[in-house]
Amino acid sequence: MDSQIDSAESAAPARTAEPSEAVAAVLDGAVEQARQAIIEFSGDTVGEYLGVAYEDDTAATHRFLANMPGYQGWQWAVVVAAYPGADHATVSEVVLVPGPTALLAPAWVPWENRVKPGDLGPGDLLAPPAHDPRLAPGYTATGDPLIDDTALDVGFGRKQVLSAFGRDDAAQRWHDGDHGPAAPMARATKRVCRDCGFMVPLDGALGVMFGVCCNELSADGHVVDFEYGCGAHSDTPPPPGSGSPIFDPFDDGVLDVVDAQAVEVVEAAEPVETQEAVETQEAVETEEAPEPEPVEPEPAEAVETDEPLDS
Repeated sequence: MDSQIDSAESAAPARTAEPSEAVAAVLDGAVEQARQAIIEFSGDTVGEYLGVAYEDDTAATHRFLANMPGYQGWQWAVVVAAYPGADHATVSEVVLVPGPTALLAPAWVPWENRVKPGDLGPGDLLAPPAHDPRLAPGYTATGDPLIDDTALDVGFGRKQVLSAFGRDDAAQRWHDGDHGPAAPMARATKRVCRDCGFMVPLDGALGVMFGVCCNELSADGHVVDFEYGCGAHSDTPPPPGSGSPIFDPFDDGVLDVVDAQAVEVVEAAEPVETQEAVETQEAVETEEAPEPEPVEPEPAEAVETDEPLDS
């Protein structure tokens, strides 16, 4: 009996032919035989019986729920076979397969495809893949006049140089990256690196649209697109209102600073009025008051009458 643990179904192609009634009865009756095969292979890990399916006219697969830690939703699949005229089935294979609700690992990704930019650390070795389209033999033309002419004049070159595809791929990656014209920093300013004093253009074909930023407060040491920009451009004007143009600068270096002792300030108490002070104040006010002027009485007017005066 061959048995194995696998996460996939049998690689043999399924046939559409179904067994005869006699063979189907033998295959269907091998449920307990299939259960015992699982127990013999993996111990007491057999769960509920899930059913049978025919593979072809001589084979069928019995499925059981697997009761194993870490294999929630997985199933035991036992393939049994019987030829026409046989009175019992034979166990062909015992396989652990995932069910519809099984928790599966992510799809396998080769190691060379799992490495991403930024994964390389100090001491790591990363060889380029075979037949890397980004590289070309050093004796072939790269398409960059500066590199080709220099190598021809000197008479030697590197074993491999950047190919035209590799150069275009790098240019597209830099153009679309964090220091390209579509970066948030570039969209927030109107100034570009093309006319910035901190930008040093690259040599060769890549120097047509790329340079290296030399501003330590910006993208220092990074390749920047000519259309990239930031607020630390060399032509950025100073902010308005800086300094004090109205007053002359004050130099406190020509003055001697002396520490003065603190003087305790005592608040004066409110004066208390005495009886003598009150009398003195009243006398002063009496002397200063002016005397009233005398008023002369007005003469009485004569009254005319017809009656004789008494003698």
